[in-house]
Amino acid sequence: MTGRPATVADVHRLALAMPHVTRLDGSQGKPVYQVGGKSFIFFRNPRPDARDPVTGERYDDVIVFWVPDEADKRALVGDTSTPFFTTPHFDGHPSVLIRARDLPGVGYQELSELVEDAWLCRASTRRAADWLKSHAPPDEQPQAGQGQPSPLLGNQVVVSGGDARGRDQLSCGCGGGGVAAWVRPASVTTSVTAATMISSSTRPTAIRCGSRR
Repeated sequence: MTGRPATVADVHRLALAMPHVTRLDGSQGKPVYQVGGKSFIFFRNPRPDARDPVTGERYDDVIVFWVPDEADKRALVGDTSTPFFTTPHFDGHPSVLIRARDLPGVGYQELSELVEDAWLCRASTRRAADWLKSHAPPDEQPQAGQGQPSPLLGNQVVVSGGDARGRDQLSCGCGGGGVAAWVRPASVTTSVTAATMISSSTRPTAIRCGSRR
């Protein structure tokens, strides 16, 4: 866990802090957060696929987050140190579930990155690219008098920084909207195209959705 334990209030605050977000009330008054009319986080109504294994009572506090892809989903759900889970209802859907009561098992920084990734998955290409550009590490921002940094060309890849989930960020000049990717673990990317980044590692590669939409 990185930082203090996360809370339900953090989910609301972080979601609303992202640009162009609207909050709607679902069929039972549970919040749904959208960007450009697309949901990226929602508080789920009790459903039969998510219930207490002993009492059979349906969970009434499930929160659903979009994730970049199936690899990221498997990584989160498969990590026994985190409370994320899924159900057969979400097979093939790029999302993870967590109960509100279990949020303290996730650090605030991890939650922040989860919300950001969820937003990037659903935001438009332009909005995602603008957000990623504005949140680039300071050493990647152009310095006064230096103009804009030289664009990356072809399949050039730059590894920078890292996040609370142990991933390194890649920036690529892959044309057609490639902006950034998160790679687990730190490794060199062997092939980059306009829509795909393939890691040389055998472990999952998670691409931040804004880079390919």
